Amino acid sequence: MEENNNKPHNKRFFRIAVISIVLLTSGLFVSYCFAQSNKNSQTDKISQYYKNIIMVFNYIKEFYVEDIDPQVLYEGAMDGMLKALEDPYTVYLDSQDMRGMTDTTNGKFYGVGLSISKRSKSTAEDPAYVDVIAPIENTPGFKAGIQSGDKLIEINGEPTPPMSMEDVLSKLRGPKGEPVEVTVLRGASVTFKKVLIRDLVEVPVVESCMIGNYGYVRLIQFTPETAPKLKEAIENFESKKYTGLILDLRGNPGGLLSSAYDIGNFFIDEGPVVSTKSRIASENKTFSANARSTIVKNKPVIVLINKGSASASEIVAGALKDNHIAYLVGERTYGKGSVQQVVPLNQNDGAKLTVARYYTPSDTNIDKIGIPPDREIKYPEYTDEQTKSFLKLSEDRTIEHYVKAHPAMTENDIANYASVLQSTYNLDLRLLRRLIRVECNRTKKAPIYDLDYDVQLVEAINILREGNFKKLVRSTKTLKELQEIAEKEEAAKKDAAAKK
Repeated sequence: MEENNNKPHNKRFFRIAVISIVLLTSGLFVSYCFAQSNKNSQTDKISQYYKNIIMVFNYIKEFYVEDIDPQVLYEGAMDGMLKALEDPYTVYLDSQDMRGMTDTTNGKFYGVGLSISKRSKSTAEDPAYVDVIAPIENTPGFKAGIQSGDKLIEINGEPTPPMSMEDVLSKLRGPKGEPVEVTVLRGASVTFKKVLIRDLVEVPVVESCMIGNYGYVRLIQFTPETAPKLKEAIENFESKKYTGLILDLRGNPGGLLSSAYDIGNFFIDEGPVVSTKSRIASENKTFSANARSTIVKNKPVIVLINKGSASASEIVAGALKDNHIAYLVGERTYGKGSVQQVVPLNQNDGAKLTVARYYTPSDTNIDKIGIPPDREIKYPEYTDEQTKSFLKLSEDRTIEHYVKAHPAMTENDIANYASVLQSTYNLDLRLLRRLIRVECNRTKKAPIYDLDYDVQLVEAINILREGNFKKLVRSTKTLKELQEIAEKEEAAKKDAAAKK
């Protein structure tokens, strides 16, 4: 055995090690104490905030110049606290709002039929108008010609920027037959007024039919009924030997996350459909596909999207895109990537809180970004002059009067009358034919699709007919890859700007 001649060095090493352990332990202890101190300090602050709120509440009750209903103070405090989060989807719901939530979930209520969104923060430079995500088909808002992308700047003469979302809903909903006047901003500068007569709004779920050899299905909203009805439609397509599917999510503002998962599961046989991430452990979930639920296999799938496709629509579109199952056609989606939960309170009221953000299978959140189409197809953008011409045509009720006098118009009659109208109203012939066709169908069930006007649907059919779908869909990038490319391009722009 070799003799050890390094004993002094070993002793010195031992002393250094002991000192290091002591210092490390002391550091950890100090860190722990500091953390506990911060925690205690935070707890003290929260406790003080509670006391202050109760003190002010009681002080108002005792000393304010007038006697105040405590419910007013309670609702004002709840509303203000949630507004402070500056999240348009986190709001206080009074008892009337809670009933409205139930009505919407049940699919029936009296209103004007507009799916809307509204930011809580408003400035003079950027007013928080009411954004129209999409009109619900065959409702007062739809029949009045209000479109996705329009903004409601006044309701019954009152400016909308100071209003809360609940204020807006309470003004738009109400007894059947009562009028609501809205001032609409379209584009950058064109404004006009519309009087909408409240009516029963029945939120439709699914519409479907065959277009040649292809199954075409519109998902209008995600409710508990959407997945079962979609399954019925697909089984009907199978009985007719369909060779491809067009899933239309345009103007679909979303709905239940569970419904979106069930629908994604019809197409995806393994891996995540969607995941949610939160600081609440119970809200960190991955919703994985189950092969036994997959009913669309080895079929080309086109998904139609636009700026009215939001929330649950984006979950489905993102899941099919990331898995290279569907090819997306249309325009960039709305960009709502958060999950809300309704918390009932004791006074038949409640709070709707954003509790998580959802992520597509490539681990991407699209909040405030949206999902771009694989092939962008846009409708013509009209100048302010053309928009004014459109509004004049609507206000003159020219088409309405003509169709009433000619109730049995054929497609040939529609085309001829559109040419006559164009000499007076500077509008695209395709749009004019569409407006006449809608008026002709006002008193009867309208066809599910319009191949003369719908350039996005026509493009979807053309892609299916080309026969190279597998190669095409494999060439697409996932949302993660697209966001990484966008980040690199943004970084390159900043570098270039810094060098100038």
